[in-house]
Amino acid sequence: MKRLLSIFLAASVLTMPLAMAAEANAAAADKQVVVVKKDVVKKKVVVRKGGWVTGRRLSASDRHRAANVDYRRHHLSSPPRGYHWVRIKNNFLLVGMTSGLISKVVSAR
Repeated sequence: MKRLLSIFLAASVLTMPLAMAAEANAAAADKQVVVVKKDVVKKKVVVRKGGWVTGRRLSASDRHRAANVDYRRHHLSSPPRGYHWVRIKNNFLLVGMTSGLISKVVSAR
């Protein structure tokens, strides 16, 4: 009887790790592998100091909010070929149409 009990005890001790490994493999087979890709985007902050300066390029966002101006109505000089007057906030700017360079800055009254 002692011999039979010791055989069952030895068998249970030896089969326990095998049963645990089989259970772990079954649990791993049920789980789905999910790959997550994260794109890190750093925001670039542009700080403009001072007002409008001759020779500075007008940015795309400034071009969108600029309004074309009738230079005769506001008593401005006629723009040369390839330039036009725009108004941003309280300033009139003479800007190159293709380059976006500011040629002249006039403050509105």
